[in-house]
Amino acid sequence: MARNASTVKGAIYGITAAAIWGGMYVVSDVTLRVIPPFTLLVLRLLIGVAILGAIQAARRQLVIPRRDAVKLFGVGIVGFGISLGAQFVGTHYAGAINGAVVTTASPAFILLFAWLILREGLSILRIAAVGLATVGVLIVLDLSHFDLGSQTLVGNLTLTVAALTWALYTVLVRLVSKDYPTLTISLYALVGGLIVALPAAALELPTQPIGTITVGVVLGVLYLGVISTALAMVLWNEAFALVEASVASLFFFAQPLTGVLLATLLLHQGLTPQLLLGGILIVAGVLLSMLQNATMPVAERVEG
Repeated sequence: MARNASTVKGAIYGITAAAIWGGMYVVSDVTLRVIPPFTLLVLRLLIGVAILGAIQAARRQLVIPRRDAVKLFGVGIVGFGISLGAQFVGTHYAGAINGAVVTTASPAFILLFAWLILREGLSILRIAAVGLATVGVLIVLDLSHFDLGSQTLVGNLTLTVAALTWALYTVLVRLVSKDYPTLTISLYALVGGLIVALPAAALELPTQPIGTITVGVVLGVLYLGVISTALAMVLWNEAFALVEASVASLFFFAQPLTGVLLATLLLHQGLTPQLLLGGILIVAGVLLSMLQNATMPVAERVEG
């Protein structure tokens, strides 16, 4: 019963986080016209650090041993520095559609890293669930718009790096969650991201200066920092602390699905059969994996 409750709670946290990220592209589209990518990333991380740092200071849990701090900084460098940085660069060269398609590989990579690092079993049902949800995402995104031309090769390779490193970050979060609570991990990981983002922003600003700041841009930055960074990252990390990484990886699929749904609603494009079919497959994949985790504790496994 406790395991089922943890699975459900983890699912709520993970899906909510991914849905927030799926919806943030509407806000990002506006703010990125004024604030260049790495500068915006720095602002997001600083807001997240300020919020989580204040909470941890109030709880007197701000300081941890130096050795552990370095370890959590390293986790943040992988996730918020390398992965998000590669996502920005890859999307710049390959385009948004390619970015959305390539990064859907993350759950499959999470499954692989969970097997290699955490020694989580690879049941047939879990592999099938990831495959089913992946097909659903690709249907929603429409592969006919995916560009495989030579001019996007660098972008696609960089996006693959982004997907790989995000998967590695996610698995590392579950690994360190055995020693520290989610808020502590999230705070130090955000600081780790700044180690990469700050130098990148310093190199970026001379060639891409900040534009005119309006009230809308300020509200957009606050939303990205408070909701999409501080809140969503705590929820995502908590999901992977509660649920095995091979199961929680499927929550990621809520991101592209939410993004397409919001774009459809906001742009009044209508609900297409393609979107409905893809959404059904995504939901079916998530439910299949959750059902297997809750009712089949001893499943057929390929052990590491």
